[in-house]
Amino acid sequence: MTPGIVPPFLLDRLATTDDPRLARAAAAARKTLTVPRPARPVRTRLRLSIDEGALVAETVPAPDRVISDAANTERLPGRRVRTEDDGPTGDRSVDEAYDGLGATFDFFWDAFARDGIDGAGGSLLATVHFGDDYDNAFWNGERMVFGDGDGDVFTGFTRSLSVIAHELGHGVTEAAGGLEYQGQSGALNESLSDVFGALAEQHALGQTADEASWLIGAGIFAEAVQGTALRSMSAPGTAYDDDVLGKDPQPGHMRDYVETSDDNGGVHINSGIPNRAFFLVASRLGGHAWERAGSIWYRTLTSGSLLPAADFAAFAAATLATATAEYGGTSEEVDAVRAAWAGVGVAKDARA
Repeated sequence: MTPGIVPPFLLDRLATTDDPRLARAAAAARKTLTVPRPARPVRTRLRLSIDEGALVAETVPAPDRVISDAANTERLPGRRVRTEDDGPTGDRSVDEAYDGLGATFDFFWDAFARDGIDGAGGSLLATVHFGDDYDNAFWNGERMVFGDGDGDVFTGFTRSLSVIAHELGHGVTEAAGGLEYQGQSGALNESLSDVFGALAEQHALGQTADEASWLIGAGIFAEAVQGTALRSMSAPGTAYDDDVLGKDPQPGHMRDYVETSDDNGGVHINSGIPNRAFFLVASRLGGHAWERAGSIWYRTLTSGSLLPAADFAAFAAATLATATAEYGGTSEEVDAVRAAWAGVGVAKDARA
């Protein structure tokens, strides 16, 4: 099963509920778990800005978005319904996907000078209305794919920018060399996508670290669900506590690390630990989180130094090396990174 934004343990829980009010949602979850996901089969623009009172014009990369409609089938890519420079279609999912891909593209360019998911200006592809009551969104190695949700527990997945950027973040990780989707390296894979999802949303809203919600997937639950999002980076384990879905199982510290063979070794669960570490760095440094904390994480991912099977300790050491190289060994950035990994129990102490 290709990884998606909704963890399989959450769908498993929903699929087994006997609550008659959620019969449609339970059926949708069972169907979502069994649907096989299809395998994976330079534009520029003028940007104007003001610099010390002077008008500055510069040519920067532009996204090349292509949105298709699967019409509630499981066939990809579906019918092409909106391409770059087309106006809104009036279909909420189509237009939200188009806007979300654009916002994610802008984030990666503005923050890291990255031209698209592959770094080479490739097209941004997405398919909406995938499946019938399909309770997930995922990256298949080529495109974003969005289900519509069942309506009782999950609503449309295109309404959350953090979801869109999270899944596209998997493409960035793949392009950078990849992290094995198993155990701690898989949890790092998931965490990096959460980092990019949160930062893309903050970038679009112009938020500082202190202003941000640090939620992943806010807005995709129906009103009846007792929860705010799929995950909380600032407080793992607090995103939801629902009679049907259960309580958010994410730990925020190594003392609570979950040993499991499910979910590829707990990749969606244990990602709460590196998520919390990133939040601690960003909140300590303040300002726009993509400028320093985000840069350290992104440079670490794209440095070529990470092994595909890197565990939390290896990634922590790599981020510390990146911070040292970029800011100097006695910098506040290095202190923030060191303290954060100690704070989640990955490093032994504040000077590890």
